[in-house]
Amino acid sequence: MRHSTRIACTAAFLLTLTAAPAATAATTTDPTHVDGQLPSGATYMMDVPTTWNGTVLLFSHGYNGGPANPAQDAPDAATKSVLLQQGYALIGSSYASTGWAVTDAVPDQMATLKTFADRFGQASRTIAWGRSYGGLVTTAIAERHPDEIDGSLSMCGLVHGGVANWNNTLDPVFALKTLLGSDVPLVNLPTQQAATDAANTLTTTVDSAQSTPEGRARIALAAALHNIPVWNAPTQTRPATTDWDAQQANQYDAVKGLLKIAAFNRRQEAEVRAGGNMSWNTGVDYTRLLAESSVRKEVTELYKKAGLSLTKDLAALNRAPRIKADQKAVTWMSSTSSFTGRLTKPQLDIHTIGDPLVPVQTESALKRAVTAAGSSNLLRQAYVDNAGHCTFSTAEQLAALHTLEDRLTTGSWQGTDPASLNARATAADPTTPTRYVTYRPTPYLRPYDLAHPADRR
Repeated sequence: MRHSTRIACTAAFLLTLTAAPAATAATTTDPTHVDGQLPSGATYMMDVPTTWNGTVLLFSHGYNGGPANPAQDAPDAATKSVLLQQGYALIGSSYASTGWAVTDAVPDQMATLKTFADRFGQASRTIAWGRSYGGLVTTAIAERHPDEIDGSLSMCGLVHGGVANWNNTLDPVFALKTLLGSDVPLVNLPTQQAATDAANTLTTTVDSAQSTPEGRARIALAAALHNIPVWNAPTQTRPATTDWDAQQANQYDAVKGLLKIAAFNRRQEAEVRAGGNMSWNTGVDYTRLLAESSVRKEVTELYKKAGLSLTKDLAALNRAPRIKADQKAVTWMSSTSSFTGRLTKPQLDIHTIGDPLVPVQTESALKRAVTAAGSSNLLRQAYVDNAGHCTFSTAEQLAALHTLEDRLTTGSWQGTDPASLNARATAADPTTPTRYVTYRPTPYLRPYDLAHPADRR
Protein backbone atom coordinates (compact mmCIF):
# COMPACT_ATOMS: atom_id res chain seq x y z
CA MET A 1 0.00 0.00 0.00
CA ARG A 2 1.37 3.44 -0.91
CA HIS A 3 1.44 5.95 1.92
CA SER A 4 2.42 9.62 2.02
CA THR A 5 4.25 11.05 4.98
CA ARG A 6 2.42 12.21 8.04
CA ILE A 7 3.44 15.79 7.24
CA ALA A 8 1.75 15.53 3.87
CA CYS A 9 -1.38 14.07 5.46
CA THR A 10 -1.58 16.90 7.97
CA ALA A 11 -0.97 19.51 5.29
CA ALA A 12 -3.71 18.08 3.10
CA PHE A 13 -6.06 18.05 6.05
CA LEU A 14 -5.33 21.69 6.97
CA LEU A 15 -5.89 22.69 3.36
CA THR A 16 -9.28 20.99 3.46
CA LEU A 17 -10.18 22.86 6.62
CA THR A 18 -9.24 26.15 4.99
CA ALA A 19 -11.40 25.42 1.95
CA ALA A 20 -14.37 24.05 3.89
CA PRO A 21 -17.39 26.24 4.69
CA ALA A 22 -17.46 27.70 8.18
CA ALA A 23 -20.43 25.47 9.06
CA THR A 24 -18.32 22.29 8.86
CA ALA A 25 -16.52 22.90 12.14
CA ALA A 26 -17.66 25.01 15.09
CA THR A 27 -14.15 25.76 16.34
CA THR A 28 -10.62 24.89 15.34
CA THR A 29 -10.49 22.28 18.11
CA ASP A 30 -13.64 20.42 17.05
CA PRO A 31 -13.30 17.39 14.76
CA THR A 32 -14.40 17.91 11.19
CA HIS A 33 -17.59 15.93 10.60
CA VAL A 34 -18.54 15.00 7.05
CA ASP A 35 -21.69 13.26 5.82
CA GLY A 36 -22.12 12.22 2.22
CA GLN A 37 -23.53 9.72 -0.24
CA LEU A 38 -21.75 7.20 -2.47
CA PRO A 39 -22.80 6.42 -6.06
CA SER A 40 -24.33 3.16 -4.75
CA GLY A 41 -26.76 5.15 -2.64
CA ALA A 42 -25.03 4.26 0.64
CA THR A 43 -24.33 7.12 2.98
CA TYR A 44 -21.03 7.63 4.75
CA MET A 45 -19.77 9.59 7.71
CA MET A 46 -16.30 10.81 8.63
CA ASP A 47 -14.93 12.39 11.80
CA VAL A 48 -11.42 13.78 11.58
CA PRO A 49 -9.69 15.52 14.49
CA THR A 50 -7.84 18.76 13.94
CA THR A 51 -4.58 17.06 14.93
CA TRP A 52 -4.90 13.88 12.93
CA ASN A 53 -2.35 11.22 13.82
CA GLY A 54 -2.30 9.83 10.27
CA THR A 55 -4.27 6.65 11.04
CA VAL A 56 -7.73 6.08 9.62
CA LEU A 57 -10.06 3.50 11.16
CA LEU A 58 -12.55 2.05 8.66
CA PHE A 59 -15.46 0.78 10.77
CA SER A 60 -17.91 -1.86 9.49
CA HIS A 61 -21.15 -1.90 11.45
CA GLY A 62 -23.21 -4.94 12.36
CA TYR A 63 -26.32 -6.46 10.82
CA ASN A 64 -29.06 -3.93 10.18
CA GLY A 65 -32.50 -5.22 9.30
CA GLY A 66 -33.81 -1.77 8.31
CA PRO A 67 -35.73 0.20 7.33
CA ALA A 68 -33.53 2.90 8.88
CA ASN A 69 -30.02 2.62 7.47
CA PRO A 70 -27.61 5.11 9.06
CA ALA A 71 -23.86 5.19 8.51
CA GLN A 72 -21.65 4.45 11.51
CA ASP A 73 -17.95 5.12 12.01
CA ALA A 74 -17.32 3.74 15.51
CA PRO A 75 -18.70 0.97 17.72
CA ASP A 76 -20.14 3.29 20.37
CA ALA A 77 -20.14 6.93 21.44
CA ALA A 78 -17.73 6.52 24.37
CA THR A 79 -15.08 4.72 22.34
CA LYS A 80 -15.53 7.19 19.50
CA SER A 81 -14.88 10.13 21.80
CA VAL A 82 -11.64 8.66 23.13
CA LEU A 83 -10.39 7.75 19.66
CA LEU A 84 -10.98 11.27 18.37
CA GLN A 85 -9.14 12.69 21.37
CA GLN A 86 -6.24 10.40 20.52
CA GLY A 87 -6.12 11.73 16.97
CA TYR A 88 -7.66 8.92 14.89
CA ALA A 89 -9.75 9.64 11.81
CA LEU A 90 -12.97 7.61 11.89
CA ILE A 91 -14.94 6.63 8.79
CA GLY A 92 -17.68 4.20 7.80
CA SER A 93 -20.60 3.68 5.44
CA SER A 94 -24.20 2.54 5.84
CA TYR A 95 -24.01 -0.12 3.04
CA ALA A 96 -26.35 0.38 0.09
CA SER A 97 -28.84 -2.19 1.42
CA THR A 98 -29.83 -3.63 4.77
CA GLY A 99 -29.72 -7.25 5.85
CA TRP A 100 -27.10 -9.78 4.68
CA ALA A 101 -25.49 -7.04 2.62
CA VAL A 102 -21.89 -8.21 2.17
CA THR A 103 -22.00 -7.70 -1.60
CA ASP A 104 -22.80 -4.04 -0.96
CA ALA A 105 -20.86 -3.59 2.26
CA VAL A 106 -17.38 -4.41 0.99
CA PRO A 107 -17.45 -2.14 -2.09
CA ASP A 108 -19.17 0.63 -0.13
CA GLN A 109 -16.52 0.51 2.57
CA MET A 110 -13.73 0.64 0.00
CA ALA A 111 -15.45 3.54 -1.76
CA THR A 112 -15.68 5.35 1.57
CA LEU A 113 -11.95 4.87 2.09
CA LYS A 114 -11.24 6.31 -1.35
CA THR A 115 -13.56 9.25 -0.69
CA PHE A 116 -11.69 9.95 2.53
CA ALA A 117 -8.33 9.91 0.75
CA ASP A 118 -9.62 12.24 -1.95
CA ARG A 119 -10.76 14.75 0.64
CA PHE A 120 -8.24 14.49 3.45
CA GLY A 121 -5.22 12.92 1.82
CA GLN A 122 -3.71 9.43 1.98
CA ALA A 123 -3.46 7.96 5.45
CA SER A 124 -0.11 6.78 6.78
CA ARG A 125 -1.93 3.74 8.22
CA THR A 126 -5.35 2.21 7.53
CA ILE A 127 -7.01 -0.28 9.86
CA ALA A 128 -10.27 -2.03 9.00
CA TRP A 129 -12.34 -2.93 12.03
CA GLY A 130 -15.90 -3.98 12.76
CA ARG A 131 -18.11 -5.90 15.08
CA SER A 132 -20.73 -8.64 14.77
CA TYR A 133 -21.75 -8.86 11.09
CA GLY A 134 -19.23 -6.08 10.58
CA GLY A 135 -16.56 -8.56 11.66
CA LEU A 136 -17.50 -10.66 8.64
CA VAL A 137 -17.28 -7.55 6.43
CA THR A 138 -13.92 -6.66 7.98
CA THR A 139 -12.52 -10.14 7.37
CA ALA A 140 -13.80 -10.05 3.78
CA ILE A 141 -11.98 -6.74 3.29
CA ALA A 142 -8.83 -8.27 4.79
CA GLU A 143 -8.95 -11.17 2.32
CA ARG A 144 -10.10 -9.31 -0.78
CA HIS A 145 -8.48 -5.87 -0.46
CA PRO A 146 -5.27 -6.40 1.53
CA ASP A 147 -3.40 -3.77 -0.46
CA GLU A 148 -5.81 -1.09 0.79
CA ILE A 149 -5.32 -1.74 4.51
CA ASP A 150 -2.48 -2.41 6.94
CA GLY A 151 -4.34 -4.62 9.39
CA SER A 152 -7.76 -5.62 10.66
CA LEU A 153 -9.62 -6.02 13.95
CA SER A 154 -12.75 -8.15 14.23
CA MET A 155 -14.84 -7.85 17.39
CA CYS A 156 -17.48 -10.53 18.15
CA GLY A 157 -17.44 -11.18 14.42
CA LEU A 158 -19.11 -13.74 12.19
CA VAL A 159 -15.65 -14.88 11.20
CA HIS A 160 -16.89 -18.42 10.54
CA GLY A 161 -18.50 -17.17 7.33
CA GLY A 162 -21.98 -17.32 5.88
CA VAL A 163 -22.46 -21.00 5.05
CA ALA A 164 -21.21 -22.11 8.45
CA ASN A 165 -23.44 -19.54 10.12
CA TRP A 166 -26.63 -20.69 8.46
CA ASN A 167 -25.85 -24.39 8.92
CA ASN A 168 -25.28 -23.89 12.63
CA THR A 169 -28.41 -21.75 12.92
CA LEU A 170 -30.42 -24.57 11.36
CA ASP A 171 -29.39 -27.25 13.87
CA PRO A 172 -31.06 -25.91 17.06
CA VAL A 173 -34.38 -25.16 15.36
CA PHE A 174 -34.33 -28.56 13.66
CA ALA A 175 -33.91 -30.14 17.11
CA LEU A 176 -36.71 -28.06 18.63
CA LYS A 177 -39.10 -28.84 15.79
CA THR A 178 -38.33 -32.56 15.86
CA LEU A 179 -38.25 -33.17 19.60
CA LEU A 180 -41.02 -30.79 20.68
CA GLY A 181 -43.38 -31.80 17.87
CA SER A 182 -43.87 -28.45 16.16
CA ASP A 183 -44.87 -28.26 12.51
CA VAL A 184 -43.18 -25.13 11.17
CA PRO A 185 -41.14 -24.53 8.00
CA LEU A 186 -37.47 -23.99 8.77
CA VAL A 187 -36.23 -23.00 5.30
CA ASN A 188 -37.58 -21.64 2.00
CA LEU A 189 -39.60 -19.04 3.86
CA PRO A 190 -41.53 -17.06 1.21
CA THR A 191 -42.05 -13.77 3.07
CA GLN A 192 -41.07 -11.93 6.21
CA GLN A 193 -44.58 -12.49 7.52
CA ALA A 194 -44.19 -16.24 7.03
CA ALA A 195 -40.90 -16.06 8.90
CA THR A 196 -42.51 -14.13 11.76
CA ASP A 197 -45.38 -16.61 11.96
CA ALA A 198 -42.98 -19.57 12.09
CA ALA A 199 -40.86 -17.89 14.75
CA ASN A 200 -43.92 -17.13 16.88
CA THR A 201 -45.30 -20.65 16.54
CA LEU A 202 -42.05 -22.32 17.55
CA THR A 203 -41.52 -19.82 20.38
CA THR A 204 -44.95 -20.72 21.80
CA THR A 205 -43.97 -24.39 21.64
CA VAL A 206 -40.69 -23.68 23.44
CA ASP A 207 -42.49 -21.65 26.12
CA SER A 208 -44.80 -24.57 26.79
CA ALA A 209 -41.93 -27.06 26.90
CA GLN A 210 -40.04 -24.95 29.44
CA SER A 211 -42.69 -25.81 32.03
CA THR A 212 -41.67 -29.51 32.20
CA PRO A 213 -38.39 -31.26 33.02
CA GLU A 214 -38.53 -33.15 29.72
CA GLY A 215 -39.04 -29.96 27.75
CA ARG A 216 -36.23 -28.15 29.54
CA ALA A 217 -33.83 -30.99 28.78
CA ARG A 218 -34.72 -30.86 25.10
CA ILE A 219 -34.35 -27.08 24.95
CA ALA A 220 -30.90 -27.51 26.49
CA LEU A 221 -30.03 -30.06 23.79
CA ALA A 222 -31.07 -27.60 21.09
CA ALA A 223 -29.00 -24.88 22.76
CA ALA A 224 -25.99 -27.19 22.87
CA LEU A 225 -26.14 -27.69 19.10
CA HIS A 226 -25.56 -23.95 18.74
CA ASN A 227 -23.02 -23.79 21.60
CA ILE A 228 -25.23 -21.28 23.43
CA PRO A 229 -23.36 -20.56 26.68
CA VAL A 230 -24.95 -20.99 30.08
CA TRP A 231 -24.21 -17.35 30.98
CA ASN A 232 -25.11 -15.25 27.98
CA ALA A 233 -26.50 -11.85 29.05
CA PRO A 234 -25.06 -9.22 31.41
CA THR A 235 -28.39 -9.12 33.26
CA GLN A 236 -28.20 -12.83 34.15
CA THR A 237 -26.69 -14.23 37.31
CA ARG A 238 -23.66 -16.31 36.43
CA PRO A 239 -24.65 -19.86 37.41
CA ALA A 240 -22.50 -22.28 39.39
CA THR A 241 -20.72 -24.94 37.38
CA THR A 242 -23.17 -27.65 38.49
CA ASP A 243 -26.35 -25.58 38.74
CA TRP A 244 -27.90 -27.22 35.70
CA ASP A 245 -31.33 -25.65 36.19
CA ALA A 246 -29.96 -22.09 36.32
CA GLN A 247 -27.80 -22.79 33.31
CA GLN A 248 -30.76 -24.03 31.31
CA ALA A 249 -32.93 -21.07 32.37
CA ASN A 250 -30.31 -18.73 30.95
CA GLN A 251 -30.13 -20.71 27.72
CA TYR A 252 -33.91 -20.70 27.40
CA ASP A 253 -33.88 -16.91 27.08
CA ALA A 254 -31.13 -17.09 24.45
CA VAL A 255 -32.93 -19.80 22.47
CA LYS A 256 -36.00 -17.58 22.24
CA GLY A 257 -33.78 -14.73 21.14
CA LEU A 258 -32.32 -16.92 18.40
CA LEU A 259 -35.83 -17.76 17.19
CA LYS A 260 -36.89 -14.12 17.17
CA ILE A 261 -33.74 -12.71 15.56
CA ALA A 262 -31.78 -15.00 13.28
CA ALA A 263 -33.43 -18.36 12.75
CA PHE A 264 -36.40 -17.14 10.72
CA ASN A 265 -36.56 -13.43 9.80
CA ARG A 266 -32.88 -12.95 9.05
CA ARG A 267 -32.79 -16.32 7.34
CA GLN A 268 -35.65 -15.34 5.05
CA GLU A 269 -33.86 -12.16 4.00
CA ALA A 270 -30.64 -14.06 3.36
CA GLU A 271 -32.49 -16.74 1.35
CA VAL A 272 -33.90 -14.04 -0.93
CA ARG A 273 -30.37 -12.76 -1.60
CA ALA A 274 -28.95 -16.24 -2.10
CA GLY A 275 -31.81 -17.37 -4.33
CA GLY A 276 -32.86 -20.26 -2.11
CA ASN A 277 -31.95 -22.23 0.98
CA MET A 278 -28.21 -22.12 1.63
CA SER A 279 -28.03 -24.60 4.53
CA TRP A 280 -28.45 -28.31 5.07
CA ASN A 281 -28.22 -31.07 7.65
CA THR A 282 -27.98 -34.04 5.32
CA GLY A 283 -25.30 -36.38 6.63
CA VAL A 284 -25.08 -34.65 10.03
CA ASP A 285 -24.61 -36.94 13.05
CA TYR A 286 -26.22 -35.16 15.99
CA THR A 287 -24.71 -37.59 18.46
CA ARG A 288 -21.27 -36.48 17.31
CA LEU A 289 -22.21 -32.78 17.40
CA LEU A 290 -23.40 -33.03 20.99
CA ALA A 291 -20.23 -34.87 21.97
CA GLU A 292 -18.23 -31.86 20.70
CA SER A 293 -20.48 -29.22 22.28
CA SER A 294 -19.14 -26.96 25.02
CA VAL A 295 -22.24 -27.64 27.19
CA ARG A 296 -22.74 -31.38 26.67
CA LYS A 297 -22.38 -32.14 30.42
CA GLU A 298 -25.33 -29.91 31.26
CA VAL A 299 -27.48 -31.69 28.66
CA THR A 300 -26.53 -35.10 30.01
CA GLU A 301 -27.42 -34.10 33.58
CA LEU A 302 -30.76 -32.54 32.65
CA TYR A 303 -31.75 -35.65 30.69
CA LYS A 304 -30.94 -37.79 33.72
CA LYS A 305 -32.96 -35.51 35.97
CA ALA A 306 -35.94 -35.65 33.60
CA GLY A 307 -35.76 -39.44 33.28
CA LEU A 308 -35.39 -39.15 29.52
CA SER A 309 -33.19 -41.21 27.24
CA LEU A 310 -30.70 -38.90 25.54
CA THR A 311 -29.70 -41.78 23.28
CA LYS A 312 -33.27 -42.14 22.01
CA ASP A 313 -33.69 -38.43 21.38
CA LEU A 314 -30.43 -38.24 19.45
CA ALA A 315 -31.52 -41.27 17.45
CA ALA A 316 -34.80 -39.51 16.71
CA LEU A 317 -32.88 -36.50 15.40
CA ASN A 318 -30.70 -38.71 13.25
CA ARG A 319 -33.76 -40.50 11.81
CA ALA A 320 -35.79 -37.38 11.12
CA PRO A 321 -36.23 -36.24 7.49
CA ARG A 322 -33.31 -34.02 6.57
CA ILE A 323 -33.13 -30.64 4.93
CA LYS A 324 -31.26 -30.31 1.65
CA ALA A 325 -29.70 -27.11 0.39
CA ASP A 326 -30.22 -25.40 -2.93
CA GLN A 327 -26.77 -25.74 -4.47
CA LYS A 328 -27.05 -22.41 -6.28
CA ALA A 329 -27.76 -20.71 -2.97
CA VAL A 330 -24.81 -22.46 -1.32
CA THR A 331 -22.58 -21.31 -4.16
CA TRP A 332 -23.74 -17.72 -3.74
CA MET A 333 -23.29 -17.73 0.03
CA SER A 334 -19.92 -19.47 -0.25
CA SER A 335 -18.54 -17.10 -2.87
CA THR A 336 -19.74 -13.93 -1.14
CA SER A 337 -19.57 -14.75 2.55
CA SER A 338 -17.10 -17.57 3.26
CA PHE A 339 -13.36 -17.30 3.77
CA THR A 340 -10.20 -18.75 2.28
CA GLY A 341 -8.17 -18.16 5.43
CA ARG A 342 -5.47 -16.48 3.34
CA LEU A 343 -4.47 -13.44 5.36
CA THR A 344 -1.68 -11.24 4.06
CA LYS A 345 -1.95 -8.55 6.74
CA PRO A 346 -2.22 -8.99 10.52
CA GLN A 347 -5.67 -9.55 12.03
CA LEU A 348 -6.63 -9.51 15.70
CA ASP A 349 -9.98 -10.92 16.85
CA ILE A 350 -11.63 -10.39 20.22
CA HIS A 351 -14.73 -12.18 21.46
CA THR A 352 -16.77 -12.39 24.66
CA ILE A 353 -16.93 -15.95 25.97
CA GLY A 354 -20.67 -15.66 26.78
CA ASP A 355 -21.96 -14.67 23.34
CA PRO A 356 -25.29 -16.39 22.53
CA LEU A 357 -25.84 -14.92 19.07
CA VAL A 358 -22.37 -15.38 17.54
CA PRO A 359 -20.87 -18.03 19.85
CA VAL A 360 -17.20 -17.76 20.71
CA GLN A 361 -16.57 -21.02 18.81
CA THR A 362 -16.71 -19.02 15.58
CA GLU A 363 -13.11 -18.09 16.39
CA SER A 364 -12.20 -21.78 16.17
CA ALA A 365 -13.70 -21.87 12.69
CA LEU A 366 -11.57 -18.95 11.50
CA LYS A 367 -8.44 -20.39 13.07
CA ARG A 368 -9.14 -23.68 11.27
CA ALA A 369 -9.27 -21.89 7.92
CA VAL A 370 -6.28 -19.65 8.56
CA THR A 371 -4.17 -22.58 9.73
CA ALA A 372 -5.06 -24.62 6.64
CA ALA A 373 -4.16 -21.66 4.44
CA GLY A 374 -0.77 -21.22 6.13
CA SER A 375 -1.52 -17.76 7.53
CA SER A 376 -1.68 -18.53 11.25
CA ASN A 377 1.27 -16.27 12.07
CA LEU A 378 -0.86 -13.29 11.03
CA LEU A 379 -3.85 -14.09 13.26
CA ARG A 380 -4.23 -13.59 16.99
CA GLN A 381 -7.39 -14.09 19.05
CA ALA A 382 -8.19 -12.84 22.55
CA TYR A 383 -11.15 -13.43 24.84
CA VAL A 384 -13.14 -11.28 27.25
CA ASP A 385 -14.84 -12.79 30.30
CA ASN A 386 -18.27 -11.27 29.86
CA ALA A 387 -21.75 -12.36 28.83
CA GLY A 388 -23.63 -11.06 25.83
CA HIS A 389 -22.99 -10.19 22.21
CA CYS A 390 -20.36 -7.49 21.63
CA THR A 391 -20.42 -6.40 25.30
CA PHE A 392 -16.90 -4.97 25.29
CA SER A 393 -15.86 -2.00 27.35
CA THR A 394 -14.19 1.02 25.83
CA ALA A 395 -10.95 -0.03 27.56
CA GLU A 396 -11.06 -3.53 26.05
CA GLN A 397 -11.63 -2.22 22.52
CA LEU A 398 -8.83 0.35 22.83
CA ALA A 399 -6.44 -2.31 24.14
CA ALA A 400 -7.14 -4.51 21.12
CA LEU A 401 -6.64 -1.63 18.71
CA HIS A 402 -3.36 -0.53 20.28
CA THR A 403 -2.08 -4.13 20.35
CA LEU A 404 -2.77 -4.47 16.64
CA GLU A 405 -0.99 -1.17 16.05
CA ASP A 406 2.07 -2.48 17.86
CA ARG A 407 2.06 -5.50 15.56
CA LEU A 408 1.99 -3.20 12.54
CA THR A 409 4.81 -1.04 13.91
CA THR A 410 7.17 -3.76 15.16
CA GLY A 411 6.40 -6.57 12.72
CA SER A 412 5.73 -9.09 15.50
CA TRP A 413 2.91 -9.83 17.91
CA GLN A 414 3.57 -8.53 21.42
CA GLY A 415 1.39 -8.38 24.52
CA THR A 416 -1.52 -10.50 23.29
CA ASP A 417 -1.73 -12.38 26.60
CA PRO A 418 -4.53 -11.44 29.03
CA ALA A 419 -2.31 -9.70 31.57
CA SER A 420 -0.76 -7.45 28.93
CA LEU A 421 -4.12 -6.70 27.33
CA ASN A 422 -5.68 -5.85 30.69
CA ALA A 423 -2.77 -3.59 31.62
CA ARG A 424 -3.04 -1.83 28.29
CA ALA A 425 -6.82 -1.53 28.67
CA THR A 426 -6.52 0.03 32.11
CA ALA A 427 -3.97 2.51 30.82
CA ALA A 428 -6.19 3.41 27.87
CA ASP A 429 -9.36 3.93 29.93
CA PRO A 430 -9.26 3.31 33.70
CA THR A 431 -12.99 4.06 34.03
CA THR A 432 -14.30 0.90 32.29
CA PRO A 433 -13.78 -2.84 32.94
CA THR A 434 -10.80 -4.92 31.81
CA ARG A 435 -11.69 -8.61 31.60
CA TYR A 436 -9.35 -10.40 29.19
CA VAL A 437 -8.81 -14.02 30.26
CA THR A 438 -7.01 -17.13 29.10
CA TYR A 439 -9.54 -19.10 27.11
CA ARG A 440 -9.62 -21.69 24.36
CA PRO A 441 -12.94 -22.19 22.60
CA THR A 442 -14.12 -25.67 21.71
CA PRO A 443 -14.39 -26.53 17.99
CA TYR A 444 -17.08 -24.91 15.91
CA LEU A 445 -19.69 -27.61 15.31
CA ARG A 446 -20.46 -26.99 11.62
CA PRO A 447 -17.34 -25.43 10.03
CA TYR A 448 -17.26 -24.45 6.38
CA ASP A 449 -14.47 -22.56 4.66
CA LEU A 450 -12.77 -22.36 1.30
CA ALA A 451 -9.49 -23.76 2.62
CA HIS A 452 -11.04 -27.21 3.11
CA PRO A 453 -12.25 -28.68 -0.20
CA ALA A 454 -14.18 -31.39 1.64
CA ASP A 455 -16.49 -28.71 3.08
CA ARG A 456 -17.78 -27.87 -0.41
CA ARG A 457 -20.29 -30.57 -1.21
